[in-house]
Amino acid sequence: MARMTSTQTETHSPLALPDQVATHDVTNQPPPLAPYDSSADAALLEGLRREGAGWAEDEIRRLGVRAGSAEAQEWGEQANRYEPVLRTHDRYGNRVDEVDFHPSWHHLMRTAVEAGLAGSPWADERPGAHVARTAGGLVWGHTEAGHGCPTSMTYAAVPALRAQPELAKVYEPLLTSREYEHGLRVPTEKAGLIAGMGMTEKQGGSDVRTNTTTATPTGEPGVYTLRGHKWFTSAPMSDVFLVLAQAPGGLSCFLVPRVLPDGSRNTFRIQRLKDKLGNRSNASSEPEFDRTVAWLVGPEGRGVKTIIEMVNCTRLDCVMSTATLMRKTLVEAGHHARHRGAFGARLLEQPLMRNVLADLALESEAATTLTMRLAGAADRAVRGDAGERAFRRIATAVGKYWVTKRGPAFTAEALECLGGNGYVEDSGMPRHYREAPLLSIWEGSGNVNALDVLRALGREPGSADALFGELALARGADARLDAAVTALRTELPEADQLSARRLVERMALALQASLLVRHAPHPVADAFCATRLAGDWGHSFGTLPRGTDLDAILDRALPDHG
Repeated sequence: MARMTSTQTETHSPLALPDQVATHDVTNQPPPLAPYDSSADAALLEGLRREGAGWAEDEIRRLGVRAGSAEAQEWGEQANRYEPVLRTHDRYGNRVDEVDFHPSWHHLMRTAVEAGLAGSPWADERPGAHVARTAGGLVWGHTEAGHGCPTSMTYAAVPALRAQPELAKVYEPLLTSREYEHGLRVPTEKAGLIAGMGMTEKQGGSDVRTNTTTATPTGEPGVYTLRGHKWFTSAPMSDVFLVLAQAPGGLSCFLVPRVLPDGSRNTFRIQRLKDKLGNRSNASSEPEFDRTVAWLVGPEGRGVKTIIEMVNCTRLDCVMSTATLMRKTLVEAGHHARHRGAFGARLLEQPLMRNVLADLALESEAATTLTMRLAGAADRAVRGDAGERAFRRIATAVGKYWVTKRGPAFTAEALECLGGNGYVEDSGMPRHYREAPLLSIWEGSGNVNALDVLRALGREPGSADALFGELALARGADARLDAAVTALRTELPEADQLSARRLVERMALALQASLLVRHAPHPVADAFCATRLAGDWGHSFGTLPRGTDLDAILDRALPDHG
């Protein structure tokens, strides 16, 4: 057969389709979501102002536009597609224990640090600085979740490090810096530092008191050497780590730099990177310590008490990250439904789909509103408010338990809104779905947080008083909420391990409802109380009862991104 030349035109057989019906034409598919504004979230912006950080709104809005840009969204995709790679040795056989990241990871990290999402609020004296950071996390988290781990640990390391003032004097200005410098160098020679933590060991998990890593005094005041193995240590390329180890006086907290003051590498042998379900952009590792130099943080034997402030901060970030994931997947589902047609109408116009999206919107707003309230409590607690400190103590554990439990079911439902398109990797929804379970595991699983609530009730009765004081602010506004609070009070005297999850769930729902009753539009608060408190719904999303004002809920939750 003769080959067609460039001057000849292709001819079609009688069986060919007409020219106007090209098989590759794409119809009835939504346009790309990006660019969009991830800060276009009424619940978030209202919470920002209410919790004392309205001064940061312009900055949050700028960050939201950047997060939703095509460039930043591509950074998130690339950081997960090109996963970190461990290099244990150089070409000559020397141990280097380095992890290589795609440049997009560093773009994400740099933007996050410059936006104040790491340690900078601790150096900001303005009331609401910690609230502004949380709001920034809620919008910048629309890019991807993995790099939120090192920024969270850096933020959380500062209050723990303050237990050793001479160390804090050296390292705190660097941990609170808004400059990101990757690469291992002497910490004090860098413009900014990233911190990690190493608590978990293979034999104990959350039971850190069974840790076997040992700390031996060197004879130099405050200086020890560590020997042992950690089971989960994320972001191993961080500059410094807070680590728990058994000293002669008991379990203690230590600061471990990757590079020592003389420029030599500290022993930090990365055995492997974890092959995780999600959170793929973030390197989680198993390091071994062998005569690893460390500095004591706080008194010997007080390691858990020293590091507990770090845990309070990272638990708040688990709530924040789940609320971010909910919002991101809701926006994706709403965008798809706005542009995709089926059975003669846009999906967003179909009653069943409207019910599903409205139900997801309720859950998302409740999570975001609670996140902002917890951030406000944290901000006021660190500034000396004893009542807010007591509220934060119990409410953060309650929120961590419940919001992170709702995350996986939420992301699954949002994914389903896209149908088969949502099950395909390039939609981005599978990545969000794999991410969701991590947040109920990291910083203590559901059982650990439920037990922590029991501990607070038993040992710190002021925390229960603070919680009920918060709930009382909505007394009389909704009979269903009043009934739920009364039932809670009757359950408290019989609280035990067997009933802990039930109790904490009820606390969380009452707390979310009270915040919505006080601060959200009536259709949102009414629908939440009817379904989450009065039980007027089914066992899946999309079962809001007849008469729910779906239009009001959806108009608030899903602004048109084009």
